[in-house]
Amino acid sequence: MSAPLRPRPAAPPRAADAPLVFPRTLTVGVLGAGRVGAVLGAALAAAGHRVVAAAGASGATRARMALLLPQTPIRSAAAVARAATDLLIVAVPDDALAAVVADLAEAGALRPGQVVAHTSGAHGLAVLAPAAAAGARPLALHPAMTFTGTPDDLGRLVGSSYGVTAPAELRPFAARLVTDLGGVPEWVAEGDRPLYHAALAHGANHLVTLVNEAADRLRDAGVDRPEKVLAPLLRAALENALRLGDDALTGPVSRGDAGTVRRHLDRLAATAPESVPAYLALARRTADRAVAAGRLRPADAEPLLNVLNGIEVAA
Repeated sequence: MSAPLRPRPAAPPRAADAPLVFPRTLTVGVLGAGRVGAVLGAALAAAGHRVVAAAGASGATRARMALLLPQTPIRSAAAVARAATDLLIVAVPDDALAAVVADLAEAGALRPGQVVAHTSGAHGLAVLAPAAAAGARPLALHPAMTFTGTPDDLGRLVGSSYGVTAPAELRPFAARLVTDLGGVPEWVAEGDRPLYHAALAHGANHLVTLVNEAADRLRDAGVDRPEKVLAPLLRAALENALRLGDDALTGPVSRGDAGTVRRHLDRLAATAPESVPAYLALARRTADRAVAAGRLRPADAEPLLNVLNGIEVAA
């Protein structure tokens, strides 16, 4: 168990309506120079801020830093936190975040007035409580983007959304920071962070699984280059879904073609049984949404749902 936090000096008092003042050029440290941290550090440097130190021990981290932030020295976590007088970005895995913040606070590496911003989508401000107790200002700043850890990511950040949770007095600073990163803030309440992150993971991470499942089944069907078949179809489906919502639904489930779905499931069960549970779950949810959107009449949905339920029972 961690030792109790040592008392820290309180931040100097200020008038309740006095705005927080930060320098135009921020002194920044990046703790966890993985794909996200290194890219955000490079984006802040490109916006004119001083990225003075970063932490990360792996060979991949050092190679990434040499590519994205070649002039930034690699230091220990505590040294990075002490050097980051204005802004410390903590870009570590979700499950490590609480321990990292607590260790920095216990080491006396955080200072009053310093902004400590983590990049986790799943966490809000509560995980930064040790930093706040040390007088630092907590900020949750999650880029809604997938990262490769290469310079290509810098272009993708332009126009991207950031899920931001911040104390009221820090909102102007957070908005400015997101603007400097080329993004747009989406304000997320503390209690809604898990739902926000679940939505992104459900959409992006499961999309990768779904696309690769489809590619594997096309290979099973003898298609040599499934990506060529899927690319135009999936791009159109994604664009239509974003533009039209449930009105973009097409295919046998939205038409109530129970016989076609039965043949799908029979062949999947014989060829790739591991794909059957996901197909069933998605087909049921698609049918529910199609009925709710008026795309599928309940009477036509009934035989389809019977097929889906029958396959599940048989399995």
